[in-house]
Amino acid sequence: MANKPELMPGTLDMLILKTLARAPLHGYGIAQAIKRLSDDVLTVEEGSLYPALQRLLLQGWAKAEWRMTETNRRARFYTLTPAGRKQLGVELSEFDQMIAAIHRVLQNA
Repeated sequence: MANKPELMPGTLDMLILKTLARAPLHGYGIAQAIKRLSDDVLTVEEGSLYPALQRLLLQGWAKAEWRMTETNRRARFYTLTPAGRKQLGVELSEFDQMIAAIHRVLQNA
């Protein structure tokens, strides 16, 4: 069985912001949503996820609060802030530009 592709550098924050734009989630829920929405292609490991969430909190792009999960466990739920919504727009635009540039190179090589 082939190895799953790794996330492109710089895309994890964007994927987390996009996931949180849909609804507040706890860390495990974020990782599961990314996995599910990518048809099990993208897997976010805890060792990458939680430092990224901390980075988003420090930047003011997300906020967190303790709540109970659907299974009655206490978990930290993350919510996108207005600044995070704005940053998501910036990151999506930059990503689209990068993908278009890569596509142009591949088509013309």
